[in-house]
Amino acid sequence: MQNLPKGSKKLLTAWAFYDWANSVYSLVIASAVFPIFYGALTLVKNEQGEILDDTITFLGYDFNNDTLISYVTAAAFLVVSVISPLLSGIADYIGNKKIFMKFFCYMGALACIGLYWFTLEYLWFGLLCYFLALIGFWASLVFYNSYLPDIAFPEQQDRISAKGYSLGYIGSVVLLVICLAMILMHESFGFEDEGMPTRLSFVLTGLWWIGFSQYTYYYLPKGNKKEKFTRQLLFNGFRELRLIWNRLKENLALKRYLMAFFVYSMAVQTIMLVATYFGIEELDWGTTEPTTGLIVSILLIQLVAVIGAILTSRSSAKFGNIQTLMGLNVIWIVICVYAYTITSPTQFYVTAAFVGLVMGGIQSLSRSTYSKLIPEGALDTASYFSFYDVSEKIGIVIGMFSYGYVAQATGSIRYAILFFILFFVTGLILLFRVPRKA
Repeated sequence: MQNLPKGSKKLLTAWAFYDWANSVYSLVIASAVFPIFYGALTLVKNEQGEILDDTITFLGYDFNNDTLISYVTAAAFLVVSVISPLLSGIADYIGNKKIFMKFFCYMGALACIGLYWFTLEYLWFGLLCYFLALIGFWASLVFYNSYLPDIAFPEQQDRISAKGYSLGYIGSVVLLVICLAMILMHESFGFEDEGMPTRLSFVLTGLWWIGFSQYTYYYLPKGNKKEKFTRQLLFNGFRELRLIWNRLKENLALKRYLMAFFVYSMAVQTIMLVATYFGIEELDWGTTEPTTGLIVSILLIQLVAVIGAILTSRSSAKFGNIQTLMGLNVIWIVICVYAYTITSPTQFYVTAAFVGLVMGGIQSLSRSTYSKLIPEGALDTASYFSFYDVSEKIGIVIGMFSYGYVAQATGSIRYAILFFILFFVTGLILLFRVPRKA
């Protein structure tokens, strides 16, 4: 470990490089390869590719396969939403937060490697690995993000944060392309078993995450504060959340905006998590290879999202943040209405392109709008954003449970889209009530 001064270019690059290391989880495990693998493992199809059975027995109960994975996802995010304030309190006060960041990083990465042994026979083990990988990813980010004010001066933070995002995008795409090449050209790589390259993708994800994070750990300091760890510090994060909750009563614009964000974010985040599962079960791929088509659509979303973020930024500068967010919610409603009717891969690609266009934009603009509405001169901005993050995670829990319940009750995940429309309509109505200050 080297002790580099705050603001050092090498230190900032090392911090941003953790995005390169960990973003492979969000693309390979959360969005692309694992959902396809899970669908192939849990669906019974005939020779024509038609689904005959999508039921899984787990802990003595029968579940729709999408319902089961959505419940596990929701449970993991519920854990994250509970422990995040605890971890924030620890990160703010202890002198060695790097050890906590390493713990969750290694836990998540090893859980990704554990997915190699995901089978229906040992379903509990596979779901446990999926559960722990999600928690490891999001919990490590609590400590990663808390380093930013420690290693960068205020005027450097926007630039280095954007650099991290860029490195994460590039790194995750690089590994996804490698995995896709192994899966589609398995014979050229010497794999007789078609499923082996997919399982190895999970191993590569874990090794990539652990391996490249070492560069970050080599240069990051242990932490700046060295206060004694006490029970009072442990629950500091929850006290801060309660304080922000009380302050919302005095800030009408922020309170109404947060209500709107909470509702429409449920739909946005849930769609991002379940889009691949929808493509697997609800589309007629015909002679097209579903794996190729789904991963191409995910890459399309990634590319178009960059353009969408730029267009959204320009729109907000011209029309205002709230007005632009209202427009984005309208576009999401149209996308959901169209998605409810799609059956072909071409229609799915069109939907993916429009999702990408508004996905990046609504995420970036939602956060910057919240930042603008925080009282000017507030000293506890970290607490405000902790409240924002916990709200987002709880929204994901509700969204995933709603999605899973509808899929279980109706036998088709297509009907869950109707709930997403309801969320966006409600969010749009709530945005109308926000005073125009952003």
